[in-house]
Formats: sequence, C-alpha cells, structure tokens
Amino acid sequence: MFSFFVFLKIVSPENTKSSSDDEEQQMELDEEMENEICRVWDMSMDEDVALFLQEFNAPDIFMGVLAKSKCPRLREICVGILGNMACFQEICVSISSDKNLGQVLLHCLYDSDPPTLLETSRLLLTCLSQAEVASVWVERIREHPAIYDSICFIMSSSTNVDLLVKVGEVVDKLFDLDEKLMLEWVRNGATQPLDQPQEESEEQPVFRLVPCILEAAKQVRSENPEWLDVYMHILQLLTTVDDGIQAIVDLPLIDSLIRVLQNMEQCQKKPENSTESNTEETKKTDLTQDDFHLKILKDILCEFLSNIFQALTKETVAQGVKEGQLSKQKCSSAFQNLLPFYSPVVEDFIKILHEVDKALADDLEKSFPSLKVQT
Repeated sequence: MFSFFVFLKIVSPENTKSSSDDEEQQMELDEEMENEICRVWDMSMDEDVALFLQEFNAPDIFMGVLAKSKCPRLREICVGILGNMACFQEICVSISSDKNLGQVLLHCLYDSDPPTLLETSRLLLTCLSQAEVASVWVERIREHPAIYDSICFIMSSSTNVDLLVKVGEVVDKLFDLDEKLMLEWVRNGATQPLDQPQEESEEQPVFRLVPCILEAAKQVRSENPEWLDVYMHILQLLTTVDDGIQAIVDLPLIDSLIRVLQNMEQCQKKPENSTESNTEETKKTDLTQDDFHLKILKDILCEFLSNIFQALTKETVAQGVKEGQLSKQKCSSAFQNLLPFYSPVVEDFIKILHEVDKALADDLEKSFPSLKVQT
C-alpha cells in the first residue's frame, strides 16, 4: 500500500491549508501525484483494500480534503474512493453513520465540477441502495432544501449525459423510497412565495421539477435513447400521486411522448434480410436484446402516456386539438400503442373528444372500430 501512504502525504492537513501564495497550485495535481492517488482509487474497489483504508481513517482524511481543498481532480478522486468503499456493506454503514461526513458529501452536490458531481451522485446512489442506511440519506436530503435546487439545475442545464443519467438514477431511487419527499419536490417552485421580493426572485430562479426532468430527458435522448428509461420511470412515479399528475399534464409533453413512440416503431422495423451474413447468430442475438429493451421502454412510455390521457380535461383537449398536439395523426399513433391494454382510458378520451370535436372523434372511431362510444 505504498501508494496509499503517498496519498496520505499529499492530502495531509499541512498540505491542504489554504494561502494566497499556493492557492493557484492547489487547483491542479502534478502528473506523478495524480498517478499515485489514482492507483489508490483503482485499488479501493477491492474489499480488503477498502477495509484497510477504513482502518487508517481514510473517510475522516477525505472529509478534511473535501472541506478544504480547491483542487477539482483531488476532490473527485476522494469522493470516488469513498464511493468504491461504500459498495461494501460494513463500510457503507460506517460512512453513513458519520453525520459530519454526510454533511460534507451532500455539500459536494453544490460543486461546479461535473466529474465531482458524477462521483458524488454515484456514492449517493450506492448508499440509497443499501436498505440499512437508505432512510438516513433520505432524511438528510430532506433537511437540505438546496439539494433540490442543485439537482434541478443539473438536470436543466448540464450537457454531460453520464452525469444526467446518474442524477436521474438518484432521483428515481429517492422517489421510489419516499413518496413524501417526491410530493415535496413536485410542489417546490409551483408557486412563488408571497413574501419574496420581485428583485430577489429574478436573481434566484425558481426551478420546477417536471420541466427540469424533461430537459434532462431531451438531452439524454439526443445521445442515446436507451438511457431514457430512468427519466421515463421518474415521470411514471409522479403519476402515482395527484399532484404529480397535475404537474405533468402538459400538451408539449404528450406530443413529445408520441414522437418517441413513433421513433421506436421505426427502430423496430428491421429489413427481413438484416441478419444474412456469416455472423447471423450474433446479429440475431443483438436484435433480440435490442427488441427486449425497446419493449420495456415502450411499456413504460405507454403506461405514462395513459396516465396523462386519463388526467386530461375538456379544456386541455380543446387546446390540444386547436394547437395540433392532438391531431388525428398523433391521436392515431397514440391509440396504436395504447390499445388494447389501455382501452378504458382511450374510450374516456374519445368521449371528451366528442364534446370538443365530433368530426375528429368520428374519424378516429372509424379507424379504431373497437372504440365506438355507446350512446
């Protein structure tokens, strides 16, 4: 463990003190130092090494580094090592029980460095996935309302897809664990506090959860549609509570979901001779895996879309028809995906549509005879 002792020397208190003279040097690691501490990072994935680090009070040392150091790479590595150590249950419980370390780690979510944010999110997800300590982290996050703003800011502005996916996984896990927290976050930003001065509201943007989720989903989809499922599952969880449904009844969102489903249909239309080659069996296996993943994502999207359709009011339907989000073509595409599993939802929608645009409702009923509304 020579590398670890070199690392201890690098991050020792006397080497992490701030001063105006060496502040600029602290912003970067020289190559030799970085190589040494990265070796420790790699080795910390081994349980014996992780236990060794814990025995030498590494978490306390890293807490001091994170509290004082201004070097982004050093901060990233410290959180990354803690993330590796937390993969082992005994160490995860020990890290989680340290309230001061927990505060410092949560404060890393306010960092401006994407790699540090990524490692912090990975660490949080690891801890939230451990049943023994998950509730501890949920409660800590609830006690820090600024974490909501930080996560929303990341989702709404980051172009780092790895970070967006990992943050999405953290949010998904939080909402799955605690419905109360999900409700609090849905309601955040819904209305501006009455006693907040106008000039202050302009300086401090009010983040609304659903638009931030949609912005992240759009960015993720542009890189790899397969990574969308985590954000679709978050939206699906939101539909399990009334406030969540009201927050996502959004016509542009319906339009976007229908477009995603249309794109998925195109992806599933494979040429009949697409597997004709010397690697026929390999390609066939790959296609089967791709189709399986698409089916899961499609099921999530359809359930989510059905929940939105179920919450549509007559006024919203009228607006959608007028603005083109609920045209015959788009409704037909939605129905093709929702039927027959969500027939009651589609039938109720047709009833509303009869009151808004009888001609459009009649056209859709001709295309889908099973939907003929009984009068």
